[in-house]
Amino acid sequence: MNEATAQAAHFFLQLAVILTACRLCGVFMRWIGQPPVIGEMVAGVLLGPSLLGALAPGVMDWIFPENARPVLFAVAQLGLTLYMFAVGLEFRSDLLRSNLRTAAAVSVAGIVTPFVLGCLLALWLTGHEGFFAANVPTPLAALFLGAAMSITAFPMLARMIVEHRMTGTPAGTIALTAGSIDDAAAWILLAAVLGGISGSSLLLGFAIGGGALYVVFCLKLLRPLMAWMHRRLEDRTVLGMIVLLLVLGAWFTDLIGLYSVFGAFFLGLCVPRDGLSGKTAERIAPLTSALLLPVFFTYSGLHTRLGLLDSGFLWLVCGLIILAAVAGKLLACYGAARLTGSSSSDSLAIASLMNARGLMELILLNIGRQAGIISDTLFTILVVMAVVTTLMAAPGFNASRRLAANGC
Repeated sequence: MNEATAQAAHFFLQLAVILTACRLCGVFMRWIGQPPVIGEMVAGVLLGPSLLGALAPGVMDWIFPENARPVLFAVAQLGLTLYMFAVGLEFRSDLLRSNLRTAAAVSVAGIVTPFVLGCLLALWLTGHEGFFAANVPTPLAALFLGAAMSITAFPMLARMIVEHRMTGTPAGTIALTAGSIDDAAAWILLAAVLGGISGSSLLLGFAIGGGALYVVFCLKLLRPLMAWMHRRLEDRTVLGMIVLLLVLGAWFTDLIGLYSVFGAFFLGLCVPRDGLSGKTAERIAPLTSALLLPVFFTYSGLHTRLGLLDSGFLWLVCGLIILAAVAGKLLACYGAARLTGSSSSDSLAIASLMNARGLMELILLNIGRQAGIISDTLFTILVVMAVVTTLMAAPGFNASRRLAANGC
């Protein structure tokens, strides 16, 4: 067996291990009333140094050797690009127009409160070594942590609303609208951080100008082009052309320093809602979720090392970040919903869904780590926060349904 064949065989072994762990953890999470995606997040951590590496470091190094990790990284990036494209395909811009006023208070509370708390924590953490890279200015550190605290697991939020038949209800509509606005704001903040991290006004201008050019190109040329293709060509040909546009958009946004997820998400937003977006999502989303995203979870888990939290101070920081995350989303969104006239049950449902960070948080954190903004220690702390807040969503949502049954 030559070297290339051996590497391919080992990659398929890695996939088998990853998919088995994700399926088992997903089944367990469903059994205890949690979404299976949380099991996949946890499986990624368990396969890394936090558990497998601690119990059997030789086994982890054999399954996931350092020289094979670039392949996992490439597959993980492909999964993220396709996933963010699918998120863009499912984004409901009509909700922003029809329910903007109703959801405004919840959205503002869900952005401003966690952002301010994240900025305050960043100002404190920059006074200690080991959290942010030395070359990261304090304002950018504050922007990044504020964005990390503000993000919402929008795709999971949408799926829970559909599963519980809340589509079209006041609570479901408000949560979808507020969640989409919050995520858009968080990604804009991240784009600002990535543009500013270079320290060069020329590179920052290149990122902003290139991003604006890409947006205009998608809206003015690609959207009508895709609509024309949908009317004139067969579905298989249209899908192939859209995938080509997707990889070109991912390449361009990576080139200008905004990362492929931005290009993928915005292209998904621009796919016409004339039936084409639904057809495309049906073909792309299942394989992405079943095969490629587990690789991303595992790649993240390989860089999540709970052993780094080896002091009372670090666990204190972890606890404070979790507390600020919950206060900034769960409590702030609940209060905003109640103040605008929502019932206790609807307010708790909205707040519980808004508090979950899920996969969207992991995407943002991996970008921050790859860009050299945060250390592995802060990355691990924020992964713990993402898992905890996501675990809180299902119990809070179920409690809101019990309140509704009691007329609250």
